[in-house]
Amino acid sequence: MHKLPREFYDRDTIEVAKDLLGKYLVHVTDGRERIGRIVEAEAYLGPHDLAAHSAKGLTPRTRVMFGPPGHAYVYLIYGMYHCMNVVTQEEGKASAVLLRAVEPVRNIEGRTQGPGLLCKAMGIDKKLNGHDLLSDNFYIADAGVHRKISIVKRPRIGVDYAGHWARRLLRFYVRGSGFISRP
Repeated sequence: MHKLPREFYDRDTIEVAKDLLGKYLVHVTDGRERIGRIVEAEAYLGPHDLAAHSAKGLTPRTRVMFGPPGHAYVYLIYGMYHCMNVVTQEEGKASAVLLRAVEPVRNIEGRTQGPGLLCKAMGIDKKLNGHDLLSDNFYIADAGVHRKISIVKRPRIGVDYAGHWARRLLRFYVRGSGFISRP
């Protein structure tokens, strides 16, 4: 597997979200390599996107989103679930892609259908907030074998408060995957 370069993330967020499908999320802890194939992701397009955390501006919580591309934005929701985003585009754009589901490949126990379950199964928590995804222990990789996948586009989940932004087709998943969070 080959770690994705910074340039992969420094592009249009929607394109990055679609291109992340089929890539591998790798987290190494205590010498144990956990690997999941990304099968579902949602794009968040910056401060003008009312569903994005960055819509509230630069805060201590969103600082990572405003930073350079290729870093993890990890936060806690409902006081109990971690969610992981991949920061995209140039510094200051505050765009990111939420990883919603992975297909377990190696050393993953538990369900992975949904951002909170994905993080729990892969051992991802707030300690990884701001982590550079070009590191040796937490990164996204390409296996070099490109399988043709069919991508489904749907509205994002859980952002009804965002008005018309909730209805935008910014959630992408691999058609036919048994590991997506919701059809």
